[in-house]
Amino acid sequence: MQDTAPNRVYRTRTRPSFECIALLLQGGGALGAYQAGVYEALAEANLHPDWVAGISIGAINAAIIAGNVPEQRVAKLRTFWQGITSNPLFDWVAAVDQLAPKGDFARSAFNQLSAAWAMFGGAPGFYSLRQPAPWLHPGGCLEATSFYETKLLKATLEQLVDFERINAGEMRFSVGAVNVRTGNFVYFDNTKREILPEHVMASGSLPPGFPAIEIEGEHYWDGGLLSNTPLQWVVEHGPRQDTLAFQVDLWSSRGEFPGDLAEVVTRQKEIQYSSRTRANTDQFKRLQKLRCALAALLDKLPDELKASEEARALRPFADRKLYSIVHLIYRSKHYEGNSKDYEFSRLTMEEHWRAGYHDAVRTLRHDEVLERPDNLEGVYTFDLAYDGRE
Repeated sequence: MQDTAPNRVYRTRTRPSFECIALLLQGGGALGAYQAGVYEALAEANLHPDWVAGISIGAINAAIIAGNVPEQRVAKLRTFWQGITSNPLFDWVAAVDQLAPKGDFARSAFNQLSAAWAMFGGAPGFYSLRQPAPWLHPGGCLEATSFYETKLLKATLEQLVDFERINAGEMRFSVGAVNVRTGNFVYFDNTKREILPEHVMASGSLPPGFPAIEIEGEHYWDGGLLSNTPLQWVVEHGPRQDTLAFQVDLWSSRGEFPGDLAEVVTRQKEIQYSSRTRANTDQFKRLQKLRCALAALLDKLPDELKASEEARALRPFADRKLYSIVHLIYRSKHYEGNSKDYEFSRLTMEEHWRAGYHDAVRTLRHDEVLERPDNLEGVYTFDLAYDGRE
């Protein structure tokens, strides 16, 4: 992979005054290289997460980050992304810039060809087309329920991720999945259970492409079926602590009205998988404002009312913890189309990685991103593209 920052011009930072730095990684298949680029910029700025949570491809990136020492994480992410985008038929395009397709039409044709290859040929170290096809297997067996096999992914995870390190708990690690039988959303968290490759694979087992993963007698599918963003898990189910959260999304909830059926499919995916990150953030801000106001009100009560049963019941819901939520959202190119989440060419992967890196660098130029909130609700949100800064 080409160096994303040959001339690094921003300073390495000291750790911000937050109790927790959280990295939240959305699902999005091949778009996940954007998250790797974001992490590279954060690591260079000395912003190492205390908690990493992911769904689908975000779970895989999260496992590689949590399952390696800081100085090896970016290299291991590169190994993963270079491995799954290795294709002798297309690698020459990324290697020789003069040969890269120019213009939206040529690039769209290249991307569609690459996506077709991934559809029928799979992605190295990730998934392969099921042979024989699922409809040739007897009903009731797992092989009859998906078009692809993901045994390659397990071997890749075992090679690139130190699961003993994840389970040692130096960094909190959470990945979301859906119980196929109950339909309930589940987070596999290293504070509650031992994490194995199967937990990561379950988070990314999107049907009907990938098979459900069996864990302790239950089967699990991709967490993105219910919620593609782990923000709610971190702010509602973790310990109450001052938190700087980098929310890295691969689908934008905002977009143009589609002009044809292909664009309809693209826009449908964006809406479905964006999980309305800003709406969730706004809801959290309202809740946090109530927490802070309740804490202030309880402190003003006379002693006899503080000791009342009602005040004691309200006290657990009141605090003055602070949250800064930094949105980093991938904005896809028009030519990427509805296959952008399974277009695994090296050329596109490198573009996604660079986009994530440079978006994070531009965001970190604004010192207010790392400042402690001083407003009533105790929450700052920051979005480079939405705020129109720079």
